[in-house]
Amino acid sequence: MRVEGVPALSQAVLDPIQRYSQVVGHGIVDWHPQRREMLVSHRLPGSSTTQIFRLRSPLGALEPLTDSPDPVSAARWEPGQGRYIVFGRGTGGDEVFQIFRLDPDTRATVQITPSGQRHAFGAWVAGAAGQPARMLYTSVPIDRTAQGGTRASISTTLSLVDPLNPANARTVAELPGGGWGNVEVSPDGRQAAVTNYVSATRSEVWLVDLASGERRQVLPAAGETLVASHFAAGWAPDGQALYVVSDRASEFRELMRLNLAAPATSLQRLTSHIPWDVADGDLAPRSGLLALAANVDGRDELRLLDAATGAERALPPATRLPVGSVGSLRTHAVTGELAMVVSGAKAPAQIVTLEPGTGAVAIWTQPVTPAGLDLGNLPDPEVVRWKSFDGRTISGILYLPPARFTGKRPVYMSVHGGPEGQSKLGWKGRLNYLTQEMGIAVLEPNVRGSAGYGKTFLNLDNGRLREDSVKDMGTAIDWMATHPRLDAERVVVGGGSYGGYMALAASVRLADRIAGAASTVGISNFVTFLERTESYRRDLRRVEYGDERDPAMRAFMESIAPLNLSDRISKPLLVAQGKNDPRVPWTESEQIVRKLQARNSPVWYLLADNEGHGFVRRENADFYFATLVKFLEQTVVR
Repeated sequence: MRVEGVPALSQAVLDPIQRYSQVVGHGIVDWHPQRREMLVSHRLPGSSTTQIFRLRSPLGALEPLTDSPDPVSAARWEPGQGRYIVFGRGTGGDEVFQIFRLDPDTRATVQITPSGQRHAFGAWVAGAAGQPARMLYTSVPIDRTAQGGTRASISTTLSLVDPLNPANARTVAELPGGGWGNVEVSPDGRQAAVTNYVSATRSEVWLVDLASGERRQVLPAAGETLVASHFAAGWAPDGQALYVVSDRASEFRELMRLNLAAPATSLQRLTSHIPWDVADGDLAPRSGLLALAANVDGRDELRLLDAATGAERALPPATRLPVGSVGSLRTHAVTGELAMVVSGAKAPAQIVTLEPGTGAVAIWTQPVTPAGLDLGNLPDPEVVRWKSFDGRTISGILYLPPARFTGKRPVYMSVHGGPEGQSKLGWKGRLNYLTQEMGIAVLEPNVRGSAGYGKTFLNLDNGRLREDSVKDMGTAIDWMATHPRLDAERVVVGGGSYGGYMALAASVRLADRIAGAASTVGISNFVTFLERTESYRRDLRRVEYGDERDPAMRAFMESIAPLNLSDRISKPLLVAQGKNDPRVPWTESEQIVRKLQARNSPVWYLLADNEGHGFVRRENADFYFATLVKFLEQTVVR
């Protein structure tokens, strides 16, 4: 890691911080197709990255399956007997994912996909009697394989392969653009529903014939001019209907059922009674159950629906789930047992299962917590709201320090990425150190453009409206001045990705109102960002930020670029970047750091050679957070 401008960090700073980074949860990855056991993701205490483990019973021993210097967090069992596992892995944060076959007994691995492209698992196609299962996957080219290092156009290849015989991979279809995913294979294995993601508020569902490669669009239907989100979510058992998630009928994303023999206008709305987005789900209609998570004001709540009628089922009275948000729902294909991850303010991700008929809950994992650290003392967060410059209500999640920290407290305002992301209630990891040990309040604002509050709100920062979201941060500081425990004179704005841009924008637009800013993999100029981001992402980002090839839009982007307004930056700035980032190229951080250094402005800089879009290796993340702690000590702690 290149370290510039950062004061020396003592072991006395690092040791207590690492106690919080040693709190580690678990993620559900996949059920075994036959047995009551699962694959889970976890980072062992003392290790650097998340890996895949086999868990054969509730609270059983974790059996390591992968051991890579790079994170591995997604995998799938072979769907017949669980004879092997497939998983994806990049290198050094480059996100050029390759898919491997893993023998669960010997842990031997074989690369299935050809190098030089970015691949993603799509779905299994079950084999006929005696025939092996095949894997659908998508591939997009990467710029380092292009002449000149960029591409004028991008297509996604949908391929079919027997992982036991990778040499016989077959191209199913070439799909225009780089946003294809959410692959769902029909029960008869003849076609796949595939989502074409165009933007945060526009996506389409297509059916692809797996034999001929022919495709047809089903949502929006032919002749419809409707701009809305549509995501393939699963098939009915008879293959005559498709489940989709869409906001075509309201502000929020609902689960719907499309009868493929009827017009698209005959979509059956299944969750119109829930005035929030369907955030996650697992459709197991053979068991008569649809399990969903509804994003209710930043907290993901479990909902069960009757697959036949769409009516919501109440959880059995005996159900006692841990407190927190639910996600990563997985239904066992044989037993119907529902696995999920629960994450709360007082504990990281924990895997539990629910027997839907009886309500019986089984605890499969317990978070790892270092001795002497009592997570039960962590305060409950609260959702807060304020009026912005145009009268619109903006919300955020506030984490206050314990009462022993008296007087008005400094604030770290942490802005999510995306921008179509959302700060949600749940485990906050290292940020708990700020509240518990330093007495710094943490506010996570969901400024306009955030997901979870309807499609109108989602579009309020697009194109020339970009700076309105920056104004929302200013009104958040106004609101802090009215809170009895917050000090609006001591605020640092931080964030990653788009949140990194917001930190840079705050350092320009709100320079007289903040004490400093911390940008991780942040965009310093939308023009240079769009010119240098990986080509498969470029058109997707142009819908959100604007098209830099249009002279008027280019001029606007240049006019708001923190890089071009860096002479207004008067408060200290911390910048962190991964050298291999394919989304926000490292040059976005490099160029603004060099410009500030040239005029001797206070800037701290971390550049990690083995990271991409954020720091995922524990040692790098610990060092960054220790640097942030030092930065906050020098800017807002007194």
